[in-house]
Parts: sequence; C-alpha cells; structure tokens
Amino acid sequence: MKTKSELQPIIDKIASADSPVGMDAVYVHALILDKLEQLERRLMALETSCAPVSDQAADAY
Repeated sequence: MKTKSELQPIIDKIASADSPVGMDAVYVHALILDKLEQLERRLMALETSCAPVSDQAADAY
C-alpha cells in the first residue's frame, strides 16, 4: 500500500477547503482511486494477453 505522501498528488486533486470531511476521508478516497487504477491496468493487461490472435492482429493496424 502506498504512503500518504506518495498519494499526495491525488489528495491535492480531490481535496476541498469547503469540505466537511477531514483529511482521513480524503486519504481513503485517494487509496481507493489508486487501487482502481491498478486494477484497471491489470485488467487491460489480462485482456490483451487473452485476446485471440486475430483480434491482436487487427489491433496492430
């Protein structure tokens, strides 16, 4: 799991001075978004590796 400092760019994007929630909630949201991005990359890699040869050839053009 990443540290809060590693997630600071995401925290900065979603933080709001007008928000009634504390930094812990923002940190949790940043962790969730980071994990979703990781899962998306893994899913894309799996889909690419499992695609039929004909689909992979079509994607090359």
